Amino acid sequence: MRIITINVNGIRAAERKGFFSWLGKQKADVVCLQEIKAQEDQLDERFYPKGMHTFYHSAERKGYSGTAIYCKSKPDHIITSPWDDINVEGRFIQADFGDLSVASIYLPSGSSKEERQAFKMEFICSRLLPYLQELQSDGRRYIFCGDWNIAHRKIDLKNWRSNQKNSGFLPEERAWLDKLYDEVRYIDAFREINHQEYQYTWWSNRGQAWLNNTGWRLDYQVVSANLAGCAKSCEIYKETRFSDHSPLIMDYKL
Repeated sequence: MRIITINVNGIRAAERKGFFSWLGKQKADVVCLQEIKAQEDQLDERFYPKGMHTFYHSAERKGYSGTAIYCKSKPDHIITSPWDDINVEGRFIQADFGDLSVASIYLPSGSSKEERQAFKMEFICSRLLPYLQELQSDGRRYIFCGDWNIAHRKIDLKNWRSNQKNSGFLPEERAWLDKLYDEVRYIDAFREINHQEYQYTWWSNRGQAWLNNTGWRLDYQVVSANLAGCAKSCEIYKETRFSDHSPLIMDYKL
């Protein structure tokens, strides 16, 4: 099963850069998008990949946030999050196939102002972590894909020293991921099979970040404990730029 996740930073901009032409050649089973920045009535047939079942979850605010999921097989169910404020921003959409669930999730960023950082921490600590803990024991298999807006360890961003007080690499954010993996027993599927340095998925548009590979690994495929060992290959696709993020492609034996 091939799963691709990418923050497109505007699905219409990504389309103009050739994203859907590229996607048609990838033989993906499920594709998870974040930050589509569009309402569904703004999207024509170009945004409905042939041979895929397409589901959009737009933010109520135009030009902001939003997620989507494309599936080769028709899902049994499509659900959104149990939280109204997260749904207003279109940050979570999940497809269920038998006992397997694949979700596209776009965690809030805290970089714009202190209030958004407080919202981010309240959400991940008070709501998302208990929710994920509950799911871990329900017997289903889960793959949570998306832009988590947190780099976990020093290996996951180039300039870690200068970013320790910045949103995305704060001690409390990194500790939350520690707890998710170590205590709640979710697995960072990419790091399960790739331990190399300089594996980034996002680069600032400022300066020469892309050319110098001054990046962050913010995009994840996080799997439930019952999928340990199922990830078989991974790739961060960098040959063409569709966004300030790169697609994370993973193959699973399920």
